[in-house]
Amino acid sequence: MGTHLHKENRRLRKPMGPKAEAALSVALLLVGSFLIAISFNMFLVPLGIASGGVSGISILVNHVWGIPPAYTQWALNVPLFLLGLWLLGKRFALKTALGSFILPLIVLFTSDWQPPTDNAMLASIYGGIGVGAGLGLVFRGRASTGGLDLAAQLLHRFTGVRLGLAVACFDGLVIAAAGILIAPENALYALVGLFVTSKTIDFVQTGLATSKVAFVITDRPEQITQVVLHDLDRGLTKLDGHGGYTGEARTVLMVVVGQGEVSKLKGLVKGADPNAFVIISDTAEVLGEGFQLA
Repeated sequence: MGTHLHKENRRLRKPMGPKAEAALSVALLLVGSFLIAISFNMFLVPLGIASGGVSGISILVNHVWGIPPAYTQWALNVPLFLLGLWLLGKRFALKTALGSFILPLIVLFTSDWQPPTDNAMLASIYGGIGVGAGLGLVFRGRASTGGLDLAAQLLHRFTGVRLGLAVACFDGLVIAAAGILIAPENALYALVGLFVTSKTIDFVQTGLATSKVAFVITDRPEQITQVVLHDLDRGLTKLDGHGGYTGEARTVLMVVVGQGEVSKLKGLVKGADPNAFVIISDTAEVLGEGFQLA
């Protein structure tokens, strides 16, 4: 590995204070819980689409025994909250405690909201979008609504598995139970909702802005370095490479740019070294100087 080159004029973002960060986290938790609750009551409950999690379990319990979903959610969240308190610490558990109480409360208060459709496919799609958007906001606030969402957070924290995939793993068991207790068709619709939820969570987590990473193989690394640093105003990293056929030492420059800067980067590289070999690919997340920290 080569040496990372820092720009002299750094664009530093002033970090949020603890109080502001806590307020933002609570705000995301409240907004996310509201989205989850109304999507749950307006799309999933009326058509028996148990698309996973404690919410899905509460739909099954409501279908079999007639117990209102909010009460089941409160009952199941308690032991899972204690598990989170033990494994994730008091700070995370405080946010989980709030979410574990708030989400069922909003579910209870919005339980009489009328569904806008009786089409199961539309309900599974729009319910999945709403639940996924809500969970994505909650996760961005580094909190949890409790339940199996907390289990997904634990899996993500200790294994690095994407949150969307972690949610899908736990929810699959609930969907299988729905196919047995309600109807196989409901389980199929729940799978649609689960897929939409997973993709929406990832979308909310990473956003629309896809950055690009460029690898530039060149005989004129210093010239390209200067134009990238000063004309493009981006940092870069020098990597030591060797030609696979000749074995000759080559310099590889790695540059991360925004999507709108790709054309400018290509023009600058071509002007500095017309024979440079450039590889540009997508990257979903970039954290650090010059890019927004999630």
